[in-house]
Amino acid sequence: MHFQTPLLRGRLIRRYNRFIADVALDNGEEVTAHCPNPGAMTGLKAAGMRVWLEPNDDPKKKLSFGWRIAQTPAGDMVGIDTSVPNRIAREAIEARAIPELAAYGNVRPEVKYGTRSRVDFLLSEKDLPDAYVEIKNVHLLRTGSLAEFPDSVTTRGAKHLRELAQMCVEGHRAVMLYIVQHEGCDAFALAEDIDPAYAGAYRAARDAGVETLCFRCDISPEEISLANALPVRIP
Repeated sequence: MHFQTPLLRGRLIRRYNRFIADVALDNGEEVTAHCPNPGAMTGLKAAGMRVWLEPNDDPKKKLSFGWRIAQTPAGDMVGIDTSVPNRIAREAIEARAIPELAAYGNVRPEVKYGTRSRVDFLLSEKDLPDAYVEIKNVHLLRTGSLAEFPDSVTTRGAKHLRELAQMCVEGHRAVMLYIVQHEGCDAFALAEDIDPAYAGAYRAARDAGVETLCFRCDISPEEISLANALPVRIP
């Protein structure tokens, strides 16, 4: 996924009200940017962090900048936009770059299923069971190089797991695809202390046949793209 507009570099002043951040750009200008991330953003919102913003001239948007990338003190690039993983996943699936899903040629986004829900992607192919694919953004890093999900309680995420499990009961494939937007990670696990209910829903879904895939991203001010698969460490 290439950024349509060159990103501007700056330093974070503060992130507040979940969806808003003040940033001092390298040219000396102080701006207010949209923060497209309602989560806790643990370790990614400290004053002084290096960040990159995407400018826009869309009159329909209240703010002229969107926060896209943060850089940790260790130098790792982190994508903070929670909408990006769906775009990356779709590009990768359509390019057949995910081996486990490469047999599918038809990709439909936002298809209704379950109880008043929409699956991120429904994949279909002749002579294959339909594959229901849910995407989750991951950027929590607390210990070593271990990526974790979620970074806050997510009742919606647990609901999605239950609905994926039901798809397996009905004879379809169901896949939970975690996209790690943090270059410092080399494995994935659940943050069970943050949301035990999600961990329980995950294990029930896994027992029902829901598959787990996890991929890390390469991140730069020019683009964010799918990189290598990460091992999943969930007992």
